[in-house]
Amino acid sequence: MSIHEIFMPALSSTMTEGKIVSWVKSPGDKVEKGETVVVVESDKADMDVETFYEGYLAHIVVQAGNSAPVGAAIAYVAETEAEIEAAKSMGNSGGAAAATPTPEPIPATISVGATSTVSQNGSNHKEGRLVASPRARKLAKELKVDLNSLKGSGPHGRIVADDVESATGKTPAPAAPTTPAPSIAPVATPAPRTAAPAPTPAPVAAVPGQIAPFNTLQNAVIRNMVASLAVPEFRVGYTITTDGLDKLYKQIKSKGVTMTALLAKAVAVTLQKHPLLNASYSDQGVVYHSDINISVAVAMDDGGLITPVLKNADQVDIYSLSRNWKSLVDRARSKQLQPDEYNSGTFTLSNLGMFGVDTFDAILPPGQGSILAIGASRPQVVASPDGLFAVRQQMQVNITCDHRIIYGAHAAAFLQDLAKLIETDAQSLTL
Repeated sequence: MSIHEIFMPALSSTMTEGKIVSWVKSPGDKVEKGETVVVVESDKADMDVETFYEGYLAHIVVQAGNSAPVGAAIAYVAETEAEIEAAKSMGNSGGAAAATPTPEPIPATISVGATSTVSQNGSNHKEGRLVASPRARKLAKELKVDLNSLKGSGPHGRIVADDVESATGKTPAPAAPTTPAPSIAPVATPAPRTAAPAPTPAPVAAVPGQIAPFNTLQNAVIRNMVASLAVPEFRVGYTITTDGLDKLYKQIKSKGVTMTALLAKAVAVTLQKHPLLNASYSDQGVVYHSDINISVAVAMDDGGLITPVLKNADQVDIYSLSRNWKSLVDRARSKQLQPDEYNSGTFTLSNLGMFGVDTFDAILPPGQGSILAIGASRPQVVASPDGLFAVRQQMQVNITCDHRIIYGAHAAAFLQDLAKLIETDAQSLTL
């Protein structure tokens, strides 16, 4: 008898339990080697879990919407149809059925839905197998559409539900209008720069008198914030004039450049001179990172936040950096980032200036040495060097640092150089 368990996988180093988002397969369905059988929600992304064995999904232990500890059995797979009933008995008895051999753990590979590797010709097959979203697979089954005949329009050639509907001649129904999730990132720093009002967070459904349980993402944020309480922090504020940056932004905005990318680039270039601000603490000493990876906080529709990472921001040109940022935000909001795309940051930016906030302090993310909080850019009356008055666009930034490795003078020197770059040499950010 060959019956295998599917275990709840560990999708990140901090994950202790996972939530079943959906089962791609139903009990009794044939399971092919390397095929996605279940979608699991990790701390901050939905991940496709694939198997290495062929057989039949005999019994589901943990239903969609429920959670299980890492390593717990969530389903049973039988190699033959004749063994399905025996597998069900094992599942119903908690795996302790009499005269039944101990089930073998089923190896699984884990991949992020929209970031699966595809061939260079844009094929929607990954190493010889189909790459499609769980919803697309379910819809194709209902509409009797052969997924192998479709070309995916999703990220990296992935087949999505719209592709299936288009194949049947059915026009996808327009999505209901929703309030866009705000990016708690420096997307539009000075309020006068944009005519459109800043977006507001999507309202959270609240029922008076009831307790709304935390979702997986919110629990991850809670764990991180509690961990931050153990770090001795200090904060330093600085006022930066943004007239030069605003002028540059207006010049290259039409080419797809975002303010987020500009500020991330400015911070990354400045960090080249201040590697300690890009470092982190360890029990063995100061960890100086070889790359400058800028995390930028983004609010999510369903609560919590995520920090997509602009890797090597100091080396990537501003136009590529902006394209990377757009892709990261799109996939973050659809929960399709790979763990390395949100947990590899070495320095974080957070912005509430888009909501008109003048100044605020940010909480230091675990594993990093610094985070920069950016307030709104506003016109201010200032005294010029010749003793006259002038109006300048200025924003307040506050840096929070780990005082175990970074001291006040280090943070002040970094902010001074960042201000000098933004105020007098913003054009160099396009080089």
